Amino acid sequence: MKRIVSIQDISCLGKCSLTVALPIISAMGVETCVVPTAVLSTHTGGFSGFTFHDLTQEIQPISDHWQKEGIAFDAIYTGSFEQIQLVSQFFDRFGGGDTLVYADPAMADNGVLYTGFTPEFALEMGKLCGKADVIVPNITEASLLTGQLPFWVEEFDR
Repeated sequence: MKRIVSIQDISCLGKCSLTVALPIISAMGVETCVVPTAVLSTHTGGFSGFTFHDLTQEIQPISDHWQKEGIAFDAIYTGSFEQIQLVSQFFDRFGGGDTLVYADPAMADNGVLYTGFTPEFALEMGKLCGKADVIVPNITEASLLTGQLPFWVEEFDR
């Protein structure tokens, strides 16, 4: 059986992140391992006052344990996260060879960054995506990653 690890947050309400990835990957008959980066009461688009429980401190211990156990993955899939350095290290530790690294730079849509994301984050996300085999940005994210801002982006300050 193929094994994928998904490194993303969990939005308790909303069709995004691990809430969506886990059932889809599992339905494909693939074992899905998760590294939850945070738990949010709702996704960040269109909601205000959402709760956020950061799980950054758990990423390294999970990674260390898996490496000690000799765990390997056929693919690494990551979505929205603020722990770029830790995810980059995870790519280095478990990627390479036949392991497919798949990144969804979920950080913006409709010409604006999601709540909590900054232009500096977008630049760092571009560096992380450079380590991926496959990236799946939407048009706004692709524009931010390539420095080709769409004409409707006024909020993004270079």
